[in-house]
Amino acid sequence: MIYGIGIDLIKIERMKNASEKWGLKFLGRIFTESELAYCYERKEPALSLAVRFAAKEALIKAIGSEVFVSLTDIEIMNFDNGKPLIKAKGRLEEFFREKEIKHCHLSLSHEKEFGIACVVLEK
Repeated sequence: MIYGIGIDLIKIERMKNASEKWGLKFLGRIFTESELAYCYERKEPALSLAVRFAAKEALIKAIGSEVFVSLTDIEIMNFDNGKPLIKAKGRLEEFFREKEIKHCHLSLSHEKEFGIACVVLEK
């Protein structure tokens, strides 16, 4: 049974400008150390940062306003085959357990200036 669906679209340039202007002070409020390491290993870090931010926003939309979740409690990782996944930590992990959310499906994509993420939560 589907618990929630969320989608978010982001302009990649927006993330690039914010990260250049505010640096790690800004990025550390949004991303985990693992996410930052992954993104900065990429050819275009702003692209990876942007779609991960969109994924976090899409997840928040999928859970609705039932609980406040820190962005760093949402970790966007990749399986060995490249497929993205959401690793729940802290309050988000507790929320998933309470609501019996068994699967968190994530799809990321980008084209030129935009990135998009879609999340489907399944009980």
